[in-house]
Amino acid sequence: METAANFVKFEHQAVKATPDYRSVPFNLEAEQALLGAILVNNEACERISDFLKPEHFFEPVHARIFEAAFRLVRAGKLASPVTLKTFFDRDQALSEIGGPAYLARLAGSATTVINAQEYGRTIFDLAVRRRLIEIGTDIVGNAYDAPVDVAPRTLIEEAEQGLYALAETGRYGKGFRGFSEALTQAIDMAAAAYARDGGLSGVSCGLTDIDAKMGGLQRSDLIILAGRPAMGKTALATNIAYHVARNYRAEQSPDGSLKVQDGGLVAFFSLEMSAEQLATRILSEQAGISSERIRRGKITEDEFRRLSIVSQEMQSLPLYIDDTGGLTIAQLAARARRLKRQRGLGLIVVDYLQLLTGSAKRSSEGRVQEVSEITTGLKALAKELDVPVMALSQLSRQVEQRDDKRPQLADLRESGSIEQDADVVAFVFREEYYLQRKEPKPNTPEHFEWQDEMNRITGRAEVIIGKQRHGPTGTIQLHFDASLTRFQNLIAEDYLPERFE
Repeated sequence: METAANFVKFEHQAVKATPDYRSVPFNLEAEQALLGAILVNNEACERISDFLKPEHFFEPVHARIFEAAFRLVRAGKLASPVTLKTFFDRDQALSEIGGPAYLARLAGSATTVINAQEYGRTIFDLAVRRRLIEIGTDIVGNAYDAPVDVAPRTLIEEAEQGLYALAETGRYGKGFRGFSEALTQAIDMAAAAYARDGGLSGVSCGLTDIDAKMGGLQRSDLIILAGRPAMGKTALATNIAYHVARNYRAEQSPDGSLKVQDGGLVAFFSLEMSAEQLATRILSEQAGISSERIRRGKITEDEFRRLSIVSQEMQSLPLYIDDTGGLTIAQLAARARRLKRQRGLGLIVVDYLQLLTGSAKRSSEGRVQEVSEITTGLKALAKELDVPVMALSQLSRQVEQRDDKRPQLADLRESGSIEQDADVVAFVFREEYYLQRKEPKPNTPEHFEWQDEMNRITGRAEVIIGKQRHGPTGTIQLHFDASLTRFQNLIAEDYLPERFE
């Protein structure tokens, strides 16, 4: 009896020694310090914008303050206690802790913007830990409460999915890697190129001569496709994106991951054209019907039936279009990361580079600095996600002043950083566009010469590789169908049937 009594007494003491509950990890001081730093110097937003979101804050009021401040900074406006006051005049939760005066206290107790990133990392890491606790709680709850007919494997897969998603959000960088690991990857790439049809180490773009010159679109490359308006930049980019998406083929590895065998999932950021216009172009190209006739409804019943068949075939195409205008480079990167995490990613297309915007700080320093930030960001994104990034770019008007209108690297508009950051710079050039604007008077010797020249170059386009880090430069001849905005391989004269005059 005495032993039993002592045991009960010990157990009671142990229970008393154990806290009634454990609170989730958070740090209100870090949240206050970061918000204060932002309100004092809006540049702090740029240091944490790529990883910190409102939902990472533990205190809901702090999350709303951060979101409102970030919205103002993103719009190029000042975020301060005075400008934020209008957002929180009727916020009951903020009123309970002092109202607008609380915003002033945050700014008044701020330390320095230098530590903003560290505060942001602390808040982010604690949010990840809270999410980990939630996942763990869900795992325990599901294991207890799941119906008997639910297989344990299903519960394990759900747990793995949640943990994988959490692990992806917490990546800051890869750090150092041994040379042996990099060497192994290089050999694997060479082996894949050897085994693949056509001997390509990258993703095929669907145009034989371009693939031969570049070895396909290489992972982690920034590819600049430049040209003057009406040269066909968007058409070529759309053709390539469609080909990559159409050829997408993946197999499941023994570890459950998907291994891409060919093609890839494509993210197309269309800052100039709407998603509907882009889809119409692709539909026109595949159905062989002019996009102008499709838009105007001037098609026959047979052509409409053909459009329906082609559209049904393209329903499952892994081509994702984001036609949001005025995207910042940070927003584009965030959306690309999310798509890769959720579905995978094989190619990013940006149409076009000059329509992207940089940070508020770079914008204030001038367009050249802003474009430099954009190209550096695109190159960093290509390396981070390990996919080719194809960005279209306008050329300066100095091309029009020359007799030979073929573009050069010096014609890249607004910043030398485009040439510097790019792994490949390719120019689209159609001499037909310029020559048809120089038509002489009819029935003159000049007109006959002009007509002969037009017959020679009609339907021809050039892709000029002006820079390539891992391959040769040179000019590639292509066929271009303007009515369908479609680029195709150009059949060499040697391979055409014999003609008899």
